[in-house]
Formats: sequence, structure tokens, C-alpha cells
Amino acid sequence: MQVDGQYDILACLKDIEQSIIEIYSFLPAERNFFAFQKDLKTKKAVERNIEIIGEAMDRILKIDPNLHITDSRKIVDTRNRIIHGYDSVSADVIWLIVNRYLPVLEREVKELLK
Repeated sequence: MQVDGQYDILACLKDIEQSIIEIYSFLPAERNFFAFQKDLKTKKAVERNIEIIGEAMDRILKIDPNLHITDSRKIVDTRNRIIHGYDSVSADVIWLIVNRYLPVLEREVKELLK
């Protein structure tokens, strides 16, 4: 049952949380960009989870555009770029997202899920 879209937002937040968990599980404990860059399976798995995060964020913004998540619009834009401009997304961009921006998103989503 939905109450003003709250059920959908909760489901999307849980999808984001699960994708973050999966991304971290794909990466070795010792993070090494050059190893990541050469590991096609890991790169594709991480990209796929970033796509899921972006799609979930897009759904959240459609329900409640005022819900505060840092860089929420950029998250959606990144998803679109990966899907539609797949040939223009480099491993270093994905690496930057995972190491700099994903921890912020993780904290905010956990706080919203409390």
C-alpha cells in the first residue's frame, strides 16, 4: 500500500542501499585503480549497479523532488550517460564515483532509512 509515494521511496532507497553493498562487495579490500581498470567483469558489475542507483534516484525525484540527497540530479545524469553514452564513460570516472561520491550517498541513504 502506498501513502503519498512513501512506499515507493522506501523501496528505491533500499535498492540504492543494496546496489552500494554490491559495488563494495565486487571491489577487493585493497583498492587498486589499475587492477580495476583491467577487470572487465568488475567494471561492468559496478556500472550496472550505478545504473540501478540512478534509476532508483530518478524514481525518487519523480515522487518527491524536494527529498535531499546530495547530487541527486547528477546521479540520474550519470546513469543516463552510462546507458546512452556507454562508449564515453571511462574507468577513471567510475572509479571516482565509487571512491569519492558513493560513501556520501551511502551515509545519506542509511540516514533516510532510519
